[in-house]
Amino acid sequence: MDQLCIHSTIVTISVLVVHLLLHFCRGQSRLIGSPQPVVAKVGDDVILPCHLEPAVDIGTNMLEWTRSDLNPRYVYVWYAGQDYVNMKNPSYKGRTSLFTDELKRGNISLKLSNVTPADEGKYRCYIPDRNEESVIELVVGAVSSPGISLTGLDKCISGVVLQCESEGWYPEPEVLWLDSEGNVLSAGPTETVRGPDDLYTVSSRVTVDKRHGHRFTCRVQQNIINQTRETHIDVPDDFFKVQSRCSATTVGLAVSLVVCIMLILLLLLVLWKKKNMSKRNLMDEVESKDKNNDNAETELLAEDKKETKQTGRHQAAASWSSSSLLERKLTKTTNELQEEKKKRQEEVKTLENQLKELRENKESVDKKLMETSEELKQTQDELRVKTEEFNKLQDEKQSGKKREDNLQKELEDKEKKWENQLHDEKQRGKKTEDALKKELEDKNKKLDEKKQLKEKLKDLENKNTEVSDDKNELGEEGKKTAEGPGEQ
Repeated sequence: MDQLCIHSTIVTISVLVVHLLLHFCRGQSRLIGSPQPVVAKVGDDVILPCHLEPAVDIGTNMLEWTRSDLNPRYVYVWYAGQDYVNMKNPSYKGRTSLFTDELKRGNISLKLSNVTPADEGKYRCYIPDRNEESVIELVVGAVSSPGISLTGLDKCISGVVLQCESEGWYPEPEVLWLDSEGNVLSAGPTETVRGPDDLYTVSSRVTVDKRHGHRFTCRVQQNIINQTRETHIDVPDDFFKVQSRCSATTVGLAVSLVVCIMLILLLLLVLWKKKNMSKRNLMDEVESKDKNNDNAETELLAEDKKETKQTGRHQAAASWSSSSLLERKLTKTTNELQEEKKKRQEEVKTLENQLKELRENKESVDKKLMETSEELKQTQDELRVKTEEFNKLQDEKQSGKKREDNLQKELEDKEKKWENQLHDEKQRGKKTEDALKKELEDKNKKLDEKKQLKEKLKDLENKNTEVSDDKNELGEEGKKTAEGPGEQ
């Protein structure tokens, strides 16, 4: 009996100690979240961690996940063992859940499915019964691979214009251009468009030439979510050569045309001036000669009158001599004028021949200019064909890149699915292990109880043996006592 009392007392004390320890541990538990922001991609599933440490069963407690910037602010509410859907913000309906099997271990982490840019913010994990909370920040990001295309040519610097475009980013990224040595190139302002799905599309253009190399990189990066995507393009040397040749030919033709036009105008101006000068000089000479002839005739008439007055006898001789002198002078003047006219006609003819040569040269230059223009047009057509082929190759490359990204995404989704399946298998294995442990503990307890019962039975048997022995001894003593008086 004493042993049984002592045993029951020890069991009672052990139970009290266990309850006190549980109460002490429960009072010391803290709600732990994530000290660093949780980063998730658009369309993925994410887990916002929150748990009690040390672990305490909180399956029967009221649990809240909220966002202060929403109305209503509730993201998830757990009460009396069920999800209160009516209190939840409409944008989160069907997308939030808890790991209910983990509540008994103090795990109240929130699973958020199909993440959108609007899900970004600070989430509050709160246990009203314990007045404990933890804040977890969610950063949402979306990325995509950029594409490069050749959009044009810069004739002034013999350069190529490249355009880089990437859509489906969040938050807004920045675009950088790099040359073959990794140096940042100076580009135009980045064009940004935000779509109805809150995702950004960015595009940027840059003009490059041969001194920058042949390999160029477009890099799109977002530092908040620590994501970078880039793509490369190799520009053949033919694009720079064709462009340089075209530019040199165009400049040469333009200069030649301007020089020819200036020479033609200058020659026409010189011819016009010479013609006007020759006409003016000829008229001056004729006027001066006519004046001289008039003076000579006047002098002759005066002499004739004087001689007539002096002597009538010489009148006929003087008249005849003045007439012959006048005829000689007129003949000489006429010959000189004809020679001058002939000389001027030769000069005019020479000028006409020069003008004809200039016209022929102009026609030859125009013809060459036409031929060069046709060659330039043909070269531009070839360049356009090459550009189209190049853009086609780039499109094929981009489509291949997109297929690669899709395959990569499918692989990531499958890996995530496998991880979730593995996690579920682990959870089931853990449950099975816990059940087996519990069963084993129950069996051990039963075995201990059986062992104790066996020991008690053994003790009872020993006591019974002792009692039997005592009875036998008492019986023998009584028998001896009874026989003793009889013999006396």
